[in-house]
Amino acid sequence: MNITQEKTGNLNAVVKIKIAPADYSGKVEKAIKDQAKKAQLPGFRKGMVPPAHIKKMYGKSILVEEVNNLLNDTLSNYIAEQKLEILGQPLPQMDDAREFKWDNTDEFEFDYELGLAPAFEVNISSKDKFTQYVVKADQETLESRIKNIRRSYGKMTNPEVSAADDVLYVELTQLSPDGSVFEGGITSTATVRLDQIKDKKILKSLIGLKKDDEVTIDIQKALEDAAVIAKALNISEEDAAELKSNFKLVVKNVNRLEEADLNQEFFDKLFGEGTVTDEAGFRAKIQEEVESMFTQDAERKLSNDIYEQLLAKHNFELPDEFLRRWLKATNEKLTDEELVEGYDDFAKNLKWTLIENKIIKDNSIEIKYEDVVQAAKAKLDAQFRMYSPSPLPEDQLAQYAVQFLQEKENANRTFEEVKALKTFEQIKSIVTLEQKDIDYDKFVALEK
Repeated sequence: MNITQEKTGNLNAVVKIKIAPADYSGKVEKAIKDQAKKAQLPGFRKGMVPPAHIKKMYGKSILVEEVNNLLNDTLSNYIAEQKLEILGQPLPQMDDAREFKWDNTDEFEFDYELGLAPAFEVNISSKDKFTQYVVKADQETLESRIKNIRRSYGKMTNPEVSAADDVLYVELTQLSPDGSVFEGGITSTATVRLDQIKDKKILKSLIGLKKDDEVTIDIQKALEDAAVIAKALNISEEDAAELKSNFKLVVKNVNRLEEADLNQEFFDKLFGEGTVTDEAGFRAKIQEEVESMFTQDAERKLSNDIYEQLLAKHNFELPDEFLRRWLKATNEKLTDEELVEGYDDFAKNLKWTLIENKIIKDNSIEIKYEDVVQAAKAKLDAQFRMYSPSPLPEDQLAQYAVQFLQEKENANRTFEEVKALKTFEQIKSIVTLEQKDIDYDKFVALEK
């Protein structure tokens, strides 16, 4: 076997592999004998089919399979031995002038095009400066969070008259332009949350209603969101977006979620027995929780700022034409238009991956299984806390994390998240971070 490499550009190469009969004949003969032992053919007992018979019937397909296996192993080993850093996968070069007999006497030659990763150094120092925002919770946000938590632990009542923030159980009937019931139109029973009504005039008309009261509403103005309208009327979002009718709303019931009392029983349910003993401690805990969520938003912005600035600073080339051909070859449904539109983002993310891998390698950063498990636990804990601020027991959370990571996609995604986290931690230990306090509203405006 003969393997050679030819550079065809700064970041491109072609590997030529020549295979002689001596390289593959032994593998082919072994494969034929193995298949003869397993074959079940009419007229022969199992395991007693002559290899010559198998060769006559399946010899060419076995030869093709063994040559392909040999090619794949040879190419993979060559790339590893030569320590070639490639992008994508090798692309076979088609040569219509070459014809093979596939009769166990052929000398094969196959060419593979490689896209090579560029050589570069990561240039990061304390001269690189970034703003690290410390986002403060405003009173309105805190009160909203406190209200939602108290309601989630409250009890449902059915008052006679509706008030703001109540939930109405209603019957909706589509009306004609003249105000009469639209024959064959939409009718539906639904729950309507008054805190979702944005139109002040419509909201006012829905406050003070009793069972069996009727009002007429413009469904688009009342609910605005096509998905909410679709759910209320049991129709598709497309139809909901086009709907222009008024609806008669008849109240069937008024539901009210009373807020839980700020007492010791409530505090113990939320935070564990004796952790919080008064309203001041409760509010401090909620502020801590809210600002913790804001910290995550601020960290995302900092990471994005680092991403953009370091990409601009490390402006190395990629084997773009090879990568375009590779993307087309490995994504059959990818159109030329989609390739043109999406390639810049693909190249940008690939460049960042190369920078990230370089930082990991240069700093001997390890990503251990324990790190991935901890990340999974943190992710699941955050999800559970969306429904209840009280934490899950550690052993139960660990069990959920192990189950979560048994899904290959979850494990790979979590591994990449840990890798990104460790990369940014390394970067932040080098660059200069200038902390700045900011109100939440102003912080949100920065991201627009």
